[in-house]
Amino acid sequence: MLKHRGFPGRLPSTDFQFTIRRANVKEGASPLIERKRFKDRRPADRRADTGFMAALWEHFGEEPFERGNLDAGRLSWLFGREVVPAEDPFDPKSYEALLRINVEQARISFPEIFDEDAEDFDWEDDDE
Repeated sequence: MLKHRGFPGRLPSTDFQFTIRRANVKEGASPLIERKRFKDRRPADRRADTGFMAALWEHFGEEPFERGNLDAGRLSWLFGREVVPAEDPFDPKSYEALLRINVEQARISFPEIFDEDAEDFDWEDDDE
């Protein structure tokens, strides 16, 4: 399993996880699924989605990337819309699966990340 060095492990000051520490050798990778995001989601959940999308954009941009140690649960909130398979056939249970950002959809869903006048996402943890 590829570990994405420099990728934030979680959203600062929260328990929203972005990466996993080690591969699950017994059962394999958790499958990526398309989860629906409803308008009544908690603000904290929406902030986690925004933070994760910002991290993906800063780290990978428009280039395809390997799933590696990215958290399946967090990816699943974006999968099928803002994050799509970059290979065919796609194995949703593989740590080596290639993904890419669907920039057009991501700009619609998270305009604050792509706005040129917007400030960069603050990755500093206020608790430290």
